[in-house]
Amino acid sequence: MKIWVGVTDGDWFSYLRALAPDEVNFWQPSGSKQFKVLQPGEPFLFKLHSPQNYIVGGGFFVRHTILPCSLAWSAFGTKNGVSDLVAFRARIRRYRRDSEAAPDPAVGCSILTQPFFWSEEQWIPVPSDWARNIVQGKSYDDAEPIGRALWQEVLARFALDPRLREIKDEGPKYGAEYLARARLGQGAFRVLVTDAYQKRCAISGERTLPVLQAAHIQPYSAAGPHRVSNGLLLRSDLHILFDRGYVTVTPELRVEVSKRIREEFENGREYYAYHGKTLAVLPRESAERPAAEFLRWHNENCFEQGGLDAFAQP
Repeated sequence: MKIWVGVTDGDWFSYLRALAPDEVNFWQPSGSKQFKVLQPGEPFLFKLHSPQNYIVGGGFFVRHTILPCSLAWSAFGTKNGVSDLVAFRARIRRYRRDSEAAPDPAVGCSILTQPFFWSEEQWIPVPSDWARNIVQGKSYDDAEPIGRALWQEVLARFALDPRLREIKDEGPKYGAEYLARARLGQGAFRVLVTDAYQKRCAISGERTLPVLQAAHIQPYSAAGPHRVSNGLLLRSDLHILFDRGYVTVTPELRVEVSKRIREEFENGREYYAYHGKTLAVLPRESAERPAAEFLRWHNENCFEQGGLDAFAQP
């Protein structure tokens, strides 16, 4: 198992420790490099900037992607470690030393779930081979002595945390199995669905990223999971129609458009052009494609049944 120790600043750590979120975006100000060190589910630890040479928490890696900062904010909000979008942009520019010419800079996003933030007495001194000139981070392997010792220190702290004790007892799971079972948050769901559909609308093929939205097939408020197979990436107008039961997708992956659009609005020619067609875009991985069980749920409970209003939280 690989372990990544990523360098971060104290403000980011302190803000998120107080927030205690279910997921975080460990972002890098440069959006030019992909992070390929970890598999999903492997541990990603936080190390503060020198001279605070301690590992102070971490999380479990889900996915790395590159997003405009506006979309990263839309997906994760304060789970980016700042209070608002203005502060987020200012923090990015401070680290990049950017001019005002980049209104929506791309950032590298490492999405982590089950984050943990230790109190100071639990902090772990950096391993003996940590070099002072490390800027971004360093990987370890639990098959090697230093990595094994570090992981044992982490597990000792998991034993004190009821949320993470199962990891200590059962051992870590990573790769495809982890993504299938992980308790993903809303932000991770949105990013994974966006990536799975190659940043294109599943029905129309639209590529304009700001108008694309990750839709739950069976809504979270009706016990639908944050899972890619329960998601579709849809253009915003199609997302609204899908949620309100005017549009659905059959288990055979064909689009159906309700006659209610014509009856209620005397319009809808553009939408009826999609009726009967197969989805324009599908995830490459079969496990990420829309699951028949969720599509059947939408067909039976939402399509032409008044949409999601019946499942809205009181």
